[in-house]
Amino acid sequence: MNRSERTAPTFDAEIAREDFPILHQHVHGKPLVYLDNAASTQKPRCVIDALVRYYERDNSNIHRAIHVLSDRATRQYEAARETIRRFLGAADTREIIFCRGTTEAINLVAHSYCKKFVHSSDEVLITQMEHHSNIVPWQIACEERQAKLKVAPIDDRGEIVLEAFEKLLTDRVKIVSLTHVSNTLGTINPVRAIIEMAHRKGIPVMLDGAQAVSHMKVDVQELDVDFYAFSGHKVYGPTGIGVLYGKSRWLEAMPPFMGGGDMIRTVTFEKTTWNELPYKFEAGTPNVEGPIGLAVALDYLEKIGIDQVSEHEQTLLRDMANRLADIPGIRLIGTPRERAGAVSFVLEGVHANDVGVVLDQEGIAIRSGHHCTQPLMQRFGIAATARPALALYNTQDEINALIRGIHKVKKLFGV
Repeated sequence: MNRSERTAPTFDAEIAREDFPILHQHVHGKPLVYLDNAASTQKPRCVIDALVRYYERDNSNIHRAIHVLSDRATRQYEAARETIRRFLGAADTREIIFCRGTTEAINLVAHSYCKKFVHSSDEVLITQMEHHSNIVPWQIACEERQAKLKVAPIDDRGEIVLEAFEKLLTDRVKIVSLTHVSNTLGTINPVRAIIEMAHRKGIPVMLDGAQAVSHMKVDVQELDVDFYAFSGHKVYGPTGIGVLYGKSRWLEAMPPFMGGGDMIRTVTFEKTTWNELPYKFEAGTPNVEGPIGLAVALDYLEKIGIDQVSEHEQTLLRDMANRLADIPGIRLIGTPRERAGAVSFVLEGVHANDVGVVLDQEGIAIRSGHHCTQPLMQRFGIAATARPALALYNTQDEINALIRGIHKVKKLFGV
């Protein structure tokens, strides 16, 4: 049965909350309202149990030893790769590379792809809404290769200006890299159209999917994307584990990112030969428990039904955005027509960090700051925003608590 044929029961966030032990606590004497999900999601009991079970029963290095523990650990590790291949709709497990997170995945591509395919006077194209992790690696690569980093503009809604983007797609552009969903604005970018636009000129595209995979179905073959990256901790899995999907033709052509461990086939002092995909890009002892826990998290999400989760979150997101916008003194930063996960706002007369501190005293966890998107902050002429972000376990009562908390902020600061 393929993913499109699966069905899931009606989603109930209150029932789902029972699967997340961390949510059942009080902070400063108030029930925890966790709305910092764009930074990191909480973990269901099944993921926690999988990690404990691995360490209690199967902990071992993988691929090399012949003893029972290593065999069990290796089987689970590679079974997790198949789960992730299926989750992303990839053609082959050879296209699934384990890494520490989205940041490392982007660095891998920026280093290895640019080393082979980007040269002096070439260009790399990104956008104004990128996370620092999708800016800095390309800056480093461009400096090393004497290439130029080009930046596509966004409008006041927080959407990419497609006409300007297309004009920047010159023959000098060797790769495009952009976020699928903005971590600050929540903007869902028209990535299918952008990929088609780039491919018409023979330009590969990388997507930062860190903020997308927990909110919507992603099928890399349907998108025809060349590279796709996401982090486990943002999709109910462990920290320290991420995934890079890459079309095999690109991965085969790219040199290794790091050396040592399982990425080798043979080593002599004169020459080293590389292992086959995906191991060519997985140097050193891996985070074995990470893929195992991530696979359990993705199975959990698919069992609930990503469409049901998306519908639930979209209902809360619309209500949260509308009610925030109705509060005098609040300005929403970005009003994209398609949004997922997060809303950013500023409250006139109150620093975003002060908003976060007062809300924390009410038991409400949000993120405040520049969200690792300082160029985006400069685009909107601000230093920081307050950013509540949703996950499948959030409820209408929690949105109500957030709105009450904002009114308390206004009262305390007299605005």
